[in-house]
Amino acid sequence: MRLAVTGASGKTGWRIVDEARLRGHQVVPILRPNSQLPDGLVADGLPLKRLNLADQNALVAALNGCDALLIATGARPSIDLAGPLKVDALAIRDQITACRRAGVKRVVLVSSLCSGRLFHPLNLFGLILLWKRLGEQWLEASGLSWTIVRPGGLKEAEEQLEREGIRFSGPNQQESSSIPRRLVAQVCLDALELPAAIGRILEITSGEDVPKQTLADWLIENPTSAI
Repeated sequence: MRLAVTGASGKTGWRIVDEARLRGHQVVPILRPNSQLPDGLVADGLPLKRLNLADQNALVAALNGCDALLIATGARPSIDLAGPLKVDALAIRDQITACRRAGVKRVVLVSSLCSGRLFHPLNLFGLILLWKRLGEQWLEASGLSWTIVRPGGLKEAEEQLEREGIRFSGPNQQESSSIPRRLVAQVCLDALELPAAIGRILEITSGEDVPKQTLADWLIENPTSAI
């Protein structure tokens, strides 16, 4: 498939790009005009699409011909408390609109565990979890074929990932724990390739004490989940 990845310069985004290429997909990395490239993305040597997500014409042009969009954009801590509103809600709406215009029907969104929760320490940063949930809701109501992936705390570790089992659940069932970003990227690609993942919110954490299970197997055992 030809896949677009927004937030491609981010710590999770470039790993999604990398995993997609390892699986033989053609990738269109989309990133902000002034984003610095991580070493992992520089090494790929891919042609990059630098644009403002609010620039509809530029975003539609980047998405044209793509089979799916993986959204890995996310607000970063800063003094701008409106950042989460802009990035985790309004920019999601802009990407949904662009997908409709470009004919991209399949979308996987990387969100966060505890999305929508009011009383949470993360909300000290511009009510980020509330804006993430609004972005999710707009995607759910978009008419697109969507999957929302809510990872726990994100880890940079790349070593010994084979020891980690992934704990899958439906929405609002996990509250803590963590997961390496590389495993998040792999789950996003798995979800993209599994029709049973469409219309699902997937919460994921991992640990060496978690039994190994694939997303495909978990979806068979859990065919529906209440939102």
